[in-house]
Amino acid sequence: MEFYLKENGVRTQLEYGELDISGNEDYGYRPFQLMIASIAGCSASVFRKILTKKKIEIEDLHITAEAERDAEHANKITKISLHFIVKGENLDKGKLEKSLELAKKNCTMVQSVKGSIEVVETLELINLSN
Repeated sequence: MEFYLKENGVRTQLEYGELDISGNEDYGYRPFQLMIASIAGCSASVFRKILTKKKIEIEDLHITAEAERDAEHANKITKISLHFIVKGENLDKGKLEKSLELAKKNCTMVQSVKGSIEVVETLELINLSN
């Protein structure tokens, strides 16, 4: 990856498009937003692959993410909470919890921040068959 300095941040060109990064969200994505998006996106992708391999069908997956930051230490991210809301028919909470746990162990981004950022995942089911 190559990054180029611009007036209010940096820019990179990726296969999917241009990415502007700035400490001011008027000029691009803020670095902490990209960190949270990377962890949420990776977790969701790995979770979906595991569900597909286990032949667990879902209708929808929604994730909310919240970060806790330490203002006294460069405002670093200390904790990211991911709440997975899974919608489908005849969902088995136990199987989904095990799949989510396996996804956390196999998510490159979660494993990359292990020991420095606490990642907590919670699961909510919306069972359409009930």
